[in-house]
Amino acid sequence: MKINEEIEYQKEFIDKVKKLNEGKKLTYNILTMGCQLNENDSEKLCGMIEKMGYTKIEESKQADLAVMNTCCVRENAEDRLFGKLGELKKAKEEKGTIIAIGGCMMQEKHIQEKIRKSYPYTDIIFGTHTLHKFPEDLYNAIKEKKRIEDVIDIDGKVYENIPVKRNDNLKASVTIMYGCNNFCSYCIVPYVRGRERSRKPENIIEEVKCLANKGYKEITLLGQNVNSYNGGENYNFANLLKDVNKIEGIERIRFVSPHPKDFTEDVIKAIKECSKICKIIHLPLQSGSTKVLKEMNRKYTKEQYLELAQKIKKEIPEIVFSTDIIVGFPGETEEDFEDTLDVVRKINYEQVYMFIYSRRVGTPGDKMENQIPEETKHKRFNRLKSLVEEQTENNSEKYVGTKQKILVEGKSKNNDEMLTGRTETNKVVIFEGNKDLIGKVIEIEIVRNAIWYLQGEINARNSLKIE
Repeated sequence: MKINEEIEYQKEFIDKVKKLNEGKKLTYNILTMGCQLNENDSEKLCGMIEKMGYTKIEESKQADLAVMNTCCVRENAEDRLFGKLGELKKAKEEKGTIIAIGGCMMQEKHIQEKIRKSYPYTDIIFGTHTLHKFPEDLYNAIKEKKRIEDVIDIDGKVYENIPVKRNDNLKASVTIMYGCNNFCSYCIVPYVRGRERSRKPENIIEEVKCLANKGYKEITLLGQNVNSYNGGENYNFANLLKDVNKIEGIERIRFVSPHPKDFTEDVIKAIKECSKICKIIHLPLQSGSTKVLKEMNRKYTKEQYLELAQKIKKEIPEIVFSTDIIVGFPGETEEDFEDTLDVVRKINYEQVYMFIYSRRVGTPGDKMENQIPEETKHKRFNRLKSLVEEQTENNSEKYVGTKQKILVEGKSKNNDEMLTGRTETNKVVIFEGNKDLIGKVIEIEIVRNAIWYLQGEINARNSLKIE
């Protein structure tokens, strides 16, 4: 079946389920684990589910349909899933809650087998390549009253025009590609999301234009490795950035995640020249040790990484960096860890996402000797954390006294009297202001550093709305 035909076929099942649910006032809950790509997938699931007549609620045990969109990057995700399944058993017995599990973890055969044996009351298991078929799977689960397993191992296709229910009305993520070809030795993603498949540029541009027309101001372009995006006919990631930058109504563009080995001159030039691209680059390091990087199959050295950061900084002096770091990869010595700390000191990251290495079944890293003791991992993690917190405080202090353009996102979560927004560099700012400012980009003077957020004041004369 052709891709367009498949989506039209699923619309028929949306209508069938909606008809079955007519007059029942059914509810659903969705639990999303993992990265922004999973969040984006969940928005598509919500879009389909709400078209089938369900209303979203926050408590899974009260829902008629409980969906879990899983991640398998770290071990604690498994613990969280199985804990949630245990909680839902009573809901299943008392009110017949339909339990559906999808996402990356469902592509792992040992997880599928565990669910079959230990959680037989699960109704639907679907994978990363069959998300678009959720309406059909749900219909069959309701009608046949038996478990539906819909997981395929081959690489999926790129499906367009799936209904989407966004979690935000100002900021939106737009997936530009699926899968990964890098096979880092610690990572399960290529095995569960398949090889790289890029969306057509015209479909991406059309989606962003639609979002702009609906009032969205900030777009984040998503992919496992965005700078290997291939739109065909010599159309690459730099071309896409330039085209998105031209779209009226969009005021900020972000992207995650690039790979250092693929960060080309034309992308650096596009970031420099495109006024809407936020001047913060997420540049995953993973380790500062050349030896460990080789074992990780990252395909760059410590020196090459530092040279790339220096090159970008030379071209775009105002740029800042964020990164990912894994602590305790197999074979990591004290000297290797010191190399990581050395890079952190030299780059002086704006944000660091730190992770303790977690063994994943099916990856080369899981089979490596010289696994690091948990105690050593945690001690190193705490040392890295202390360094990062020191840098964060110092970096935040530099904002005090400066004027920053803020996208006003809404009321502060902790204080209804204050508004909140973010700088281009993703710093949270809270300030007093009228709710009419929500959705606008204004200029704020930073008056206080609270380490994890900044406090600002509006200067009426300098208040700036970006059209």
